[in-house]
Amino acid sequence: MAPAGKISGFHREGNDWFCNASLRSDITVVVDEVNFHLHKFPLISRCGKIATICEESQSTTEEILTVTLEEFPGGADTFFIVVKFCYGGRVEFTPRNVVILYCAADYLCMTDDYGEDNLLSKSESFFHKHILRNWKDCILALQSCEPVIARADKLQIISRCMNALSVMICTDPSLFGWPMMMYGSLQSPGGSILWNGINTGARIQSNESDWWFEDISYLCFELFERLIQTMEAKGITPENLARAIMYYCKKYLPGLGRWQGGQSGISRSVASFSMTPATVNQRALLESVIKLLPEKKGKSFCRFLLGLLRVALILGVNHTCQDSLERRIGVQLELATLDSLLIPSYSDSDTLYDSDCVERMIHHFVSSETSLTSISPTSFDLDTSPSFGRLKRVAKLVDNYIAEVASDVNLKPTKFRSLAEALPGSSRSLHDGLYRALDIYFKSHSWLSEKEREQLCSIIDFQKLSIDACAHASQNERLPLRVVLQVLFFEQMQLRTALAGCLHLLDTETAPAGPNEATGQRIQRDGWVTVVRENQVLKTDMERMRSRVVELEEEFSQIKEEMKKVTKSHSYISSPRFLARGIGCKLLPRSSNVEHDILESTAPTPRASVEQAQPSTRSLHRKSSSLF
Repeated sequence: MAPAGKISGFHREGNDWFCNASLRSDITVVVDEVNFHLHKFPLISRCGKIATICEESQSTTEEILTVTLEEFPGGADTFFIVVKFCYGGRVEFTPRNVVILYCAADYLCMTDDYGEDNLLSKSESFFHKHILRNWKDCILALQSCEPVIARADKLQIISRCMNALSVMICTDPSLFGWPMMMYGSLQSPGGSILWNGINTGARIQSNESDWWFEDISYLCFELFERLIQTMEAKGITPENLARAIMYYCKKYLPGLGRWQGGQSGISRSVASFSMTPATVNQRALLESVIKLLPEKKGKSFCRFLLGLLRVALILGVNHTCQDSLERRIGVQLELATLDSLLIPSYSDSDTLYDSDCVERMIHHFVSSETSLTSISPTSFDLDTSPSFGRLKRVAKLVDNYIAEVASDVNLKPTKFRSLAEALPGSSRSLHDGLYRALDIYFKSHSWLSEKEREQLCSIIDFQKLSIDACAHASQNERLPLRVVLQVLFFEQMQLRTALAGCLHLLDTETAPAGPNEATGQRIQRDGWVTVVRENQVLKTDMERMRSRVVELEEEFSQIKEEMKKVTKSHSYISSPRFLARGIGCKLLPRSSNVEHDILESTAPTPRASVEQAQPSTRSLHRKSSSLF
């Protein structure tokens, strides 16, 4: 016969629990290798599952029935609470144990059919009345679902918690009551500030939209992902969802914070929650979070994606994840910064930086700008096109990137060339940035042959070099002589074009005005005197420039004659510099109109003005110096 009334308690001996009753136990329940020596009647009067097992085992002759409960929710500790409830003990529900007890009661079929006010109905009532109405308790309950996700899903516990949290996030936080993480321990249950435990009646005002980031970051990723999807279905803005995902990733991917400048949002204390961070597989997190991130653009978001890519390369994620990150970055490459693009090479490559990854992102960017390839330049003003503006920003970024990686001695000429040619030719109105990168590359790779240097120089359109860049290139000893002669030719063409433009402007200004125009623009005498003086000075400067152009043409003709002579006697020439020593030419003084926004480096050494031709043309290169 079962023990009458309430029992005095239980005691444990090793892995065995015993009831402090005078009657001998007639059933043993095994949960996680822990043996509970109990009595049938208290159990079958509350637990439908054990009652069914006992009915099925009536035909057995065993004196003590042994029942093993496989995969019991909460394990032996939770079953011990259930046992005390079956023996008439009081169960105290908390946000941390209500979900486990709810699932355990469902596992044992502890419905009201096996006793009024049974454990299942008690758990469900506490869950609805206390958990779903309080932010903190709902978060704690949802976190406790992690070990029993399947059964909690069956009972709709997870979906109810997520719906409740989503509604709270969309609602004014001041309506929630105690406690809110952003208020900490300074807020009373009514929402007012406490001073030494005394209600002051003052309300804390907060308009922050990220107060919930820290709280949901304590969920395991499976629950976090489902919560984000639920909030997205509820209509929460993609910007807030993206920021919440970024916050979660920064919490569980420690290497990500190095490139993000710290976590966004204010620092919060979790003392009132006493929650422990979830255990997250970093590689699985990375491969899953890419699908969760909304399609979004922005400087901070692009930097975050580049940080994810660095971590992904370190962890060795699958190719699909890496390609998705590179595509997302590529379509907004104009928002990236140079330091975030300098991704170290984590593979077996000899190069210092992962230039292959950057090249793929450039190709993704170019493929996204289909409008540039479908519109004819003659029918559309590319300079005012938004797409062309993006292309120009990316071109400047790529040129700076190439200049940074050019000093790597292991960077192959083919890779340098492929990076430079990854963008279409129309993306660069000036090639000063490419020339700067090429000069750095030649300086770091002095062993390149003359042929290799000439092949690399073919990526530069010397007609798109500024006058300042031409002045430097014409004195650059690292360039092949044929390239230097080509630069001199285009420099001469630029000077002649500039001179023709100035003369045309001068003629326009000095042309007599018509009668209507003269009457409409009345200029006083002093003003005319100033204009005349300025025109005289301009004429003088034009004459000087004209004479210098004539001298340059004569020098260029001499260079051509000397080149013809040199080609007939190859044995007489030992090096390209020897050819220059036999020419003898004057170097034009470099233009003072320096385009600082294009050449991002220190100015080259001014070209010396040579009064008399020297017997050796080495003066062509004597003043050569590095532009950068």
